[in-house]
Order: sequence, then C-alpha cells, then structure tokens
Amino acid sequence: MKITNGKILIFFGIIHPLLAISPFAFGKQFAGFAQKYFFKISDGLFEFPLLNGQMNYSNFAAFWFFYCGILLIPIGILLNYVEKQNIQIPQSFIWSYLIVVLIGVYMIPFSGMTFFMLPHALFMLLKNKQRKLVTS
Repeated sequence: MKITNGKILIFFGIIHPLLAISPFAFGKQFAGFAQKYFFKISDGLFEFPLLNGQMNYSNFAAFWFFYCGILLIPIGILLNYVEKQNIQIPQSFIWSYLIVVLIGVYMIPFSGMTFFMLPHALFMLLKNKQRKLVTS
C-alpha cells in the first residue's frame, strides 16, 4: 500500500476524533454529550456573549477538536483520489492548506499542527515543486 498525502490526511482525520473522545483530552465532555445522545450539545448562537449568552468553552473546544478531525477525512479521500489518478495536486490547494496550518501553528504552537501537519504541508509543497521540475 502506497502512502499518499490523502491517506495521511485521512489518518489525521481519524486520530483527531479518537484523541478527542479519550480521557486524555475531552472524555469528560463526551461523556456528557453521550448522556444527551449527542443531540443539542450546545445552545449554539444563544451561547455567544454577543447575544448575552454564557459560552461553555470546554464543550465548544471538545466539539471543534472532534469535528475538525472529521472534516479532514473527506478532504483526504478527495486528495487520495487525485493522487491515484496521477493528477498533480493543485498548487492552490497546497498553499491554502499550508496557510491554514501556519495559522494554527501560530495560535497553538505546541500542537499536532506544529509537529505533524506543518511537516506534511511542507513535504507536499516540496514534492509538488519537484514534480513540476521533472515534468517540465
């Protein structure tokens, strides 16, 4: 099995939610979500201070940590398909992925974005440049 950039993103997408539900991250919040059968785990916009709400920051963080991982899975599937068709990954995708990762690295330096996603994004950029040199 050949490791592709798409498979790497799928891997990140699977690991992220698994870590989120573990006792090492947001297990307590997910136990509370499970008691509600994962329905209406937040009051949504009504929690925003702008609407005089009271934000439950730990639930908010737990949800987005979990959900961001899930969002990586379809992106990884699409990227894997592109690579299997031997189509060059669009430079615009790589740059936008790198920018999103860099924003995350800047905001949370000691995180998986710094240690896993940043090297992956840089690897994609370098491989794409190498591929362009070879095909031109």
